[in-house]
Amino acid sequence: MRTTRGLGDMKVTILLADAAEAVNGKLYVLGGGWSITGPDPSPMALAIKIEVPWDQSNQPHVCRLELLDSDGQPVEMETPEGEREIFIEANFEVGRPAGVKPGTPIDLPLAINVPPFPLDAGGRYEWRLSI
Repeated sequence: MRTTRGLGDMKVTILLADAAEAVNGKLYVLGGGWSITGPDPSPMALAIKIEVPWDQSNQPHVCRLELLDSDGQPVEMETPEGEREIFIEANFEVGRPAGVKPGTPIDLPLAINVPPFPLDAGGRYEWRLSI
């Protein structure tokens, strides 16, 4: 699990897991909290909680989640169209729920389930989220 600040005052927590889903504002995580995996490709999930400051709610944002190698370079995977970086980009906007006190940060839970793909054995990798 890693929590960072500095994404425009948004606080982000990412947890690696075997599986995850986001339902009704909550994260449901199965087999979460690991950072080392075996040599065979296996599915994984990223359980993500973005804490959006009140003053940044009701505004559009763009996020990019990418897999980087130990040198901070994007990891590429062979596809029918050639080598492609492993990343996800999405737009999001959180509203201000009725009855929530002004100034309260708004949580945005996200679950991204990733199919198995080959990585170099013994390599170090990092999922990085930018907003």
